[in-house]
Amino acid sequence: MSVDSLYIHIPFCHARCTYCDFDTKAACGSQLLSQGDAYVQKLLRRVRDAARAGVLERVETVYIGGGTPTVLGERLVDIVREILSYCNPVEFTCEANPESFTPELAFAFSHAGVTRVSLGVQSLDDDELALLGRIHSSSQAERAVGLARSCGFSTSVDLICGLPGQTMASWEKTLDRACALETDHVSVYPLMVEDGTPLSRAIEAGRVAEPDEDLQAEMMDVARSLLTGRGLERYEVASYARAGKECRHNIAYWTGKSYLGLGRSAASMFSSNDYGACAELFDVLDVPSGASRIRMVQLDDEGTAFDVETLSSREALAEDLMLGARMSRGISYDLLRRAAAVIPPSRLLETLKEAVDLGLLGLSDSWDSLEAALSCDVSRSGPCAMPTRQGWLMGNQLYGMLWDLHEDAHSS
Repeated sequence: MSVDSLYIHIPFCHARCTYCDFDTKAACGSQLLSQGDAYVQKLLRRVRDAARAGVLERVETVYIGGGTPTVLGERLVDIVREILSYCNPVEFTCEANPESFTPELAFAFSHAGVTRVSLGVQSLDDDELALLGRIHSSSQAERAVGLARSCGFSTSVDLICGLPGQTMASWEKTLDRACALETDHVSVYPLMVEDGTPLSRAIEAGRVAEPDEDLQAEMMDVARSLLTGRGLERYEVASYARAGKECRHNIAYWTGKSYLGLGRSAASMFSSNDYGACAELFDVLDVPSGASRIRMVQLDDEGTAFDVETLSSREALAEDLMLGARMSRGISYDLLRRAAAVIPPSRLLETLKEAVDLGLLGLSDSWDSLEAALSCDVSRSGPCAMPTRQGWLMGNQLYGMLWDLHEDAHSS
């Protein structure tokens, strides 16, 4: 058995950002060299173990994230080469930060087999970058995007809205400048203030204003209007791409495909059948009877400790409905029929009708056609229910309604 996707986590940065609560370690110079080399050796052992188990043979997408993978320099290229000696993915993404994405590294990436670079730009306003604790400037970010494009990579940039002190004018300017760079893909996220971070402490002390959720929602909607007007179509609640440039790795996450995560804090997800074929990599879990989906997070560098969660068939299908509603393609008839096999159809239809009545979902056809498809009286394919503009803006409400289908209505 081979998984569909492989994720590799690099938990190092040159400096921690003020908003970051990821599993990362700030290191530079000799400290980064020694700690990074030790980590890479353990990581490569795990890659080889996975290859020997036959888990990587048909991998379609690879994503190396962090942290800041590019702080490893040439050692990152070694990881790329090792992975590609065991599989032939159609998409290979490396995350990069502008200050550590050098021409030498870009050249090595292109020759090693990386196809896509995702740049952590976050803002193109220098004052906003300083508030976030980013160590690159807006001009460095623009040069990094240009470098990635000139080397032939499919290029993505991440942007954050709703920053303390950010105005609609500065947000629109960042979006305009990002579009002017002719990037293939833009991901837009509202700022999340996590407990225990420097930003959280600054807000609690009154030194920085707390993000305004209403303004964040408005900024997300402005991003939709501006980016789609510049040829980047929204295919997921936070993701925009030119035709054919969608992130296939993330789509695998959102469509329930099995993926393997290697490295400290990397997440994996398997169907029960897929897990049985690669259980030797984990040696931590006998799948409980009735488990349909297994998720685990690696807790150490060596890959010997894991946090494990199992989902029933009903929970897995409710999760798939929720994730389907994050994407512009929406919930398909096929997914709806599979869900109706484990969730009472009357409950499923009731929830869909409520979401439609609230303006969160739109139907591709009539209610009669939907009910007929669920009863198998009519064979239909393609999208069934898609998020509306209101559904994008009120996503948490919509996703909560669909996830609630994982339990009986009378459950507490």
